[in-house]
Amino acid sequence: MDIAALSMSLSQMNVRQEASVLVTKKAMDQAETNSASVVKMLEQSVQPHIGGSVDLKG
Repeated sequence: MDIAALSMSLSQMNVRQEASVLVTKKAMDQAETNSASVVKMLEQSVQPHIGGSVDLKG
């Protein structure tokens, strides 16, 4: 077995794995930012005076 080819193959696999981890980490950071924005918008949309009573007509 060629040691140089094996070394290059392992190096390429390591680079691919590192790239995959970095992309996943970036996606997780983006998802966290998006979810924080959604939570902030939901907190601002609460109107306590709405929905406290229901008008019924028969």
